[in-house]
Amino acid sequence: MDNAENLFNPSLAAALMKLDPEDGEQIMEYIKTHALLTREKALLQASVREQKKLLVENAKLKKDIEQLRIQLQEKQRRRTAPPPRSLSSDPCTPVDPPASPVGATASVPTKTLPPSSSSHERRDGQNRRSRGGRKARPTSVSLPLGLDPRVDVSRLDLRIGRILSGRHHPLAERMSVLEVDVGENSPRTVVSKLGEITKLEELQGCLTVLLCNVKACKLKGVVSQARVLCCSTSDDSIELLAPPSGSTPGDRVTFLNFPGDPDRELQAKQRIWELLQPDLQVDCRGVATYKGCGFEVKGKGLCRAPSLTNCIIR
Repeated sequence: MDNAENLFNPSLAAALMKLDPEDGEQIMEYIKTHALLTREKALLQASVREQKKLLVENAKLKKDIEQLRIQLQEKQRRRTAPPPRSLSSDPCTPVDPPASPVGATASVPTKTLPPSSSSHERRDGQNRRSRGGRKARPTSVSLPLGLDPRVDVSRLDLRIGRILSGRHHPLAERMSVLEVDVGENSPRTVVSKLGEITKLEELQGCLTVLLCNVKACKLKGVVSQARVLCCSTSDDSIELLAPPSGSTPGDRVTFLNFPGDPDRELQAKQRIWELLQPDLQVDCRGVATYKGCGFEVKGKGLCRAPSLTNCIIR
């Protein structure tokens, strides 16, 4: 940086003007511009290093929080567990009568104790069961509350896919059936609502973004093995998300601010997709984002909408 600043020395400018009176001033302006760009590049690199450092610290904090949550649950479980019962306090344990003194000619009569309340309750329960009565329900025990599992976009398995072919669904006018290559041994069949809006012959060979860890389900008789992500506006304009140039089938879509591995398969009961979808949007620049963080294919760029802006992703 000091060397770049030394280029602004008046003596250097005078020397350039002497060597080349016509272009010396332009050369000096070029050198100044290059020095400023070098300084901005150094500042940008320092900012990226600081951001990566914060991400590593954030992951470490998440791990520490998870360990503390497990320790808290273990302490609460120990605190709510009932204490062990001693044999001497059990009313059902028979007690031996005291031994008679040596040489006694007559035994001391023992007094019969009335049955305890627990014995009555046990006998009443047996009588109810013998008469076909309903067994009393056990009282519910409150379980210790833990922290909610992470619910963010890192749980989605988003990949780049190439559409090999498309046809209209035989049983639904608004649906289409696509065969998509996502970098696996065989293509996946995807059922999507594109039949009336998009010309299917124009989709052949196009790259798009797919959600690949949804559970396979049958839609109108055809099994769908993934979900095609598209953006749409309020006036029903629909476009498929476009990956960055240079993408290939099977490339992962990741998010800089949300590191983590995706679920093997999204559970329908957890409704992860429904919880995340409101935060999946195309911004004013046409970039696909989650909470302001772009859909990124590492080393290749960001996913975008071909022409739509400020719309939802579904």
